[in-house]
Amino acid sequence: MRSILFNSLLSRLGYWYATLVGFVWGSIWSTGRVERHNGLFVFRGMPRWTFKRGGSCVGACYLTAHNVSADVLEHEAVHKQQWQRYGIILPLLYWAEGSNPLHNRFEIEAGLQKGGYLR
Repeated sequence: MRSILFNSLLSRLGYWYATLVGFVWGSIWSTGRVERHNGLFVFRGMPRWTFKRGGSCVGACYLTAHNVSADVLEHEAVHKQQWQRYGIILPLLYWAEGSNPLHNRFEIEAGLQKGGYLR
């Protein structure tokens, strides 16, 4: 079952679908520059209500107001890889891990320090 859901054609299709959704959402609401970094489409100038925390990764799209340091972009690039691995079920898996980033395996894997969760 894992081989069908994770690192598979099905997960890759979910990743591309999420990227399309993120790209449309970012295109609608972004008021800043859109750039490519670490394989991510980075949408700046997003209204605060359009994403969670300092920014959100949806497929290959990073949506944020202005949180674009090199460390954060490296952190978000790991989330992009997680989207590729798990596809459209990533939000459910992420939710199951809980909202505390210090105990969420996806945030830990992406790097708590680079994500700005540890000072």
